[in-house]
Amino acid sequence: MSNIYRVAIIGCGGIANGKHLPSLKKLNNVSLVAFCDIVEERADQAAAKYGAEDAKVYTNYKELLTDESIDIVHVCTPNDSHADIAIAALEAGKHVMSEKPMAKTASDAKRMVEAARRTGKKLTVGYNNRFRPDSQHLKKICASGELGEIYYAKAHAIRRRAVPTWGVFLDEEKQGGGPLIDIGTHALDLTLWMLDNYKPKVVLGTSYHKLSQRENAANAWGPWDPAKFTVEDSAFGMIVMENGATIVLESSWALNTLEVDEAKCTLSGTEGGADMKNGLRINGEQHSRLYTTEVDLKAGGVAFYDGKTESDADLEMRMWLKAIDEDTDPVVTPEQAYVVSQILEAIYESSKTGKAVYL
Repeated sequence: MSNIYRVAIIGCGGIANGKHLPSLKKLNNVSLVAFCDIVEERADQAAAKYGAEDAKVYTNYKELLTDESIDIVHVCTPNDSHADIAIAALEAGKHVMSEKPMAKTASDAKRMVEAARRTGKKLTVGYNNRFRPDSQHLKKICASGELGEIYYAKAHAIRRRAVPTWGVFLDEEKQGGGPLIDIGTHALDLTLWMLDNYKPKVVLGTSYHKLSQRENAANAWGPWDPAKFTVEDSAFGMIVMENGATIVLESSWALNTLEVDEAKCTLSGTEGGADMKNGLRINGEQHSRLYTTEVDLKAGGVAFYDGKTESDADLEMRMWLKAIDEDTDPVVTPEQAYVVSQILEAIYESSKTGKAVYL
């Protein structure tokens, strides 16, 4: 990789500081040159910590996009603004990584796909769980055909009591929903990717507001304000694909259960199965006997550079820059992310109407 890419960050909150900025800063072909946030202090702090010497700070993303020297834009804002900012950035000639979910609505996600095609610029979405060691290994197993035809899968995104009480997570207007669009989106993306199946046929969904109105509830980040909890606390869906495969999606921030798993999937195929519940386990049948194999994900790992191990986020950013550098498809394509948005929206629609949604 020979080019030095000038990168801008729009939205300098938790996800930018927790994932994008630290990992981009490690790449020797990146210069972080522009920081935008509606709260100028946040942009100033991010620029001071991660920015190049000539880094500029903005409070209006449209002004930032007029800088023709910027090559790449990362959109790290609330869900309702992903589409408009990403499309404007693509049309300004920038490659774009948008945080997940792709957009608040499926129609907005579709507009983003169309803008990427129209402009010829690369667009990806921050589904970082694809880059975990267990995910990377399971993807190879699925692609090899070792599990056979995968016809049943479960996408897990369940927390017992971990409702995010900061930012706009509880605001339906800005987010488009609660745990389904927040963490369910990761589990669904991971599952579809493993199946390499992006043709949903029909969706049936339910959503609940059962625990959201509790006062002084036990919660990992302290009690939530019931008056501000305008999104669901749990949502569940069943998706039947065109080829007949079934996916069950479970998502909750607050559920009375000890079966807690997040951004994981369980797969059942004709030749074997897999789950990520306790590490990565593969199961099957050999010589008329059942077997279960626990995969050792530590053995054989090779550090990426200078003897340093590479985190999931570091790999995500490196592969994104590599796709731009080599003019290949990103690991997460906009078309794939759009299907995730379609299914999430169908679950919400089905939960409201009580009817199945045909796609």
